[in-house]
Amino acid sequence: MMKQVVIIMGCLLFGEFVVYLTGIKMPSSIIGMLLLTVSLEMGWVKLDWVKGLSNFLTKNMAFFFVPPGVAIMLYLDLIQASFWPIIIASTFGTIIVFACTGWTHQLFMKHKNTFKKNKTS
Repeated sequence: MMKQVVIIMGCLLFGEFVVYLTGIKMPSSIIGMLLLTVSLEMGWVKLDWVKGLSNFLTKNMAFFFVPPGVAIMLYLDLIQASFWPIIIASTFGTIIVFACTGWTHQLFMKHKNTFKKNKTS
């Protein structure tokens, strides 16, 4: 269990380090998640090494949405004033994320298949 925590927290810490050094306007948790994804895809980190903690966090994900839910109730008047811009931005943002995720997955699968073909040759 400790190994799982160290791997996941290490990726998050690396994301914090990258944001601190570069000043990128991107959440450090996203950079850490990308590092973990690349590490899993490249085989540097085995799925079994992080599976237990990942399953626990996924099963308890609702707990992490309590603070944003409270914030929504506190700022409901501001949200109502900007309802349509929020809906439009959320819709287009979701479409863009879906498209980028699909393209990235296809790119990784293509790279993985090419790597396998080259490895067996």
